[in-house]
Amino acid sequence: MELILKQDVQNLGFKDDIVSVKPGYGRNFLIPQGFAHLATPSAKKVLAENLKQKAHKEAKLVDDAKKLAEALKALEIKISSKAGGDKLFGSVTNANLAEELEKAGHSIDRKYITSGIVKRTGKYNASVRLHRDVVVDLPYEIVAEQAQA
Repeated sequence: MELILKQDVQNLGFKDDIVSVKPGYGRNFLIPQGFAHLATPSAKKVLAENLKQKAHKEAKLVDDAKKLAEALKALEIKISSKAGGDKLFGSVTNANLAEELEKAGHSIDRKYITSGIVKRTGKYNASVRLHRDVVVDLPYEIVAEQAQA
């Protein structure tokens, strides 16, 4: 079953991609949730015309994403968390990383950040998807919070 995606779907494709899926997945999940619609010949022609019109706007979005990627690479992110030795009380997730980026002046949604759950202090890397073509590797460090006397 061929479908045209209306929005990005994790592990399947991006908006306006034509994907081939099993009929049950398309009929019972993607179409009812509003994630996709059938890829009929007329829908494919309309999609091709829309993609031609979006090409110029897309180039500007990619340029903006690359500029933001350069700004993110220049950042030094340190997340302080309560720890006993090198083991954290709790964990550091994508949401914590998104908060630190917000403090630095870059608003990035946590669902575009892939770092996993970290439970120890040290240096780590996160992958941030700014655009379908622009993914930046973001180094960050987790440090133990200093106890205040």
